[in-house]
Amino acid sequence: MTELKDYTAYIDKSLNELNFPSKPSELYDPIRYFLNIGGKRIRPILTLLGAELFGCDKGSAISQALSIEVFHNFTLVHDDIMDEAPLRRNQATIHQKWNTNVGILSGDVMIIKAYQLLCQISAEKLPEALEVFSKTAVEVCEGQQMDMDFESRHDVTIAEYVEMIRLKTSVLLGAALSIGAIVANASEKDKKNIYAFGQNIGIAFQIQDDILDLYADPLKFGKQVGGDVIANKKTILYLTALTDATKEQREILKQLDNEKNIELKIKRTRQLFDQLKVKESCKERMQSYYSQAKENLSEIEVPENNKRKLLELASYLMDREI
Repeated sequence: MTELKDYTAYIDKSLNELNFPSKPSELYDPIRYFLNIGGKRIRPILTLLGAELFGCDKGSAISQALSIEVFHNFTLVHDDIMDEAPLRRNQATIHQKWNTNVGILSGDVMIIKAYQLLCQISAEKLPEALEVFSKTAVEVCEGQQMDMDFESRHDVTIAEYVEMIRLKTSVLLGAALSIGAIVANASEKDKKNIYAFGQNIGIAFQIQDDILDLYADPLKFGKQVGGDVIANKKTILYLTALTDATKEQREILKQLDNEKNIELKIKRTRQLFDQLKVKESCKERMQSYYSQAKENLSEIEVPENNKRKLLELASYLMDREI
């Protein structure tokens, strides 16, 4: 998407202009640090595009876009603590650079700041915006808990996994677009469709991410290929394999969970997935959600040219080589 850099720069500039106090520095320095370590800014861009779709200037939705981005970063700060992750975007995480208590408290302030930014909307639109935002915040937490629960479960289904990624990832994309639509006074039908568009793109994107984790070109992917296999994550690939496998193949999968030779573990897992045509099955499922997203967008009653940027962004998100 040719204009993506311009939107990203606009979001970055607006984030830099947020007025966080200087003291106590141990509370606010981590927030400034984390918001400035980069990111694609896809979620706040979606809010701006959601407003523009319905004929509103992007500046009218910038505070709400920033609320989405600050909330997203709050979830990352707390996720990093739960995952004991040392790095985020190749930079030290807050709990690593400072400590866990600083990470928790700074994250708490970020979600409060997100609400303050959201509330910079006209009074008549505030109740609806708050309802969408708060519902989404709860759902993201539900998705995170489901993801953690899956680590100790051996009976996770594909349907449960899709629901988990819907909650953990996709609802925030839907909400980002929906809040932009609220700012722009979109109709109820159009708000419903733009939310569904974001949600379906999010699910398709996450399935694609699972596929790329094992099958991407490591030079293009930007992180270790096979990371999910190494961590024994119950991704859509693993669950599809488990569903389609014979008894003997399931036993091989179980044995591979305990394989200590990382290179061998990745190689044999990929071989088994190839036998079961797991990649093809997951690509088909991904494409189904992507097609549904485009159908959702086609049902929105605005001039077709208004949809161009969203279609370009969707194409950009889904255009990673598998």
